[in-house]
Amino acid sequence: MEGLAATGFVFGMLGLIAFIRLEKLTKTLKEKGILEEDYKDE
Repeated sequence: MEGLAATGFVFGMLGLIAFIRLEKLTKTLKEKGILEEDYKDE
């Protein structure tokens, strides 16, 4: 059962890291004018 908890923690952290990188990418694309300023994720 401890292995399952550790696996869940690792995948949770990977998801958080992916979310942060996606937010940074969206911000960068908005600054460069590739995405519109009022772009919203669906």
